[in-house]
Amino acid sequence: MINRKKLFVKKGDNVMIIAGESKGQQGKVLVVDSKKQKVIIEGINLVTKHSKPSAEYPDGGIIKKEAPVHISNIMVIDGAGNATRVGRKKDEKSGKLVRYSKKTGEVIK
Repeated sequence: MINRKKLFVKKGDNVMIIAGESKGQQGKVLVVDSKKQKVIIEGINLVTKHSKPSAEYPDGGIIKKEAPVHISNIMVIDGAGNATRVGRKKDEKSGKLVRYSKKTGEVIK
């Protein structure tokens, strides 16, 4: 059995790229791959892919597609619009574990 560390990012989170060619850009997480520790972000890290004609693309041609980004190169954006580190703590009301912004202390939904 492989113990994988729980990731700080979830599908639907708004994130900012902090390193690489797309540094400073923001987008929404579409896919999280916990095994490879990579995420696909909407409109970020676009690559061109040549495809043969198929049922999905009857004409074939050149397609722009999002490529994965390593999680070490992203930070979650909190409610105030700032890039922040993410922590976990128990919620006082429900007793469940929630994610919170280390910069402002507010809970990230």
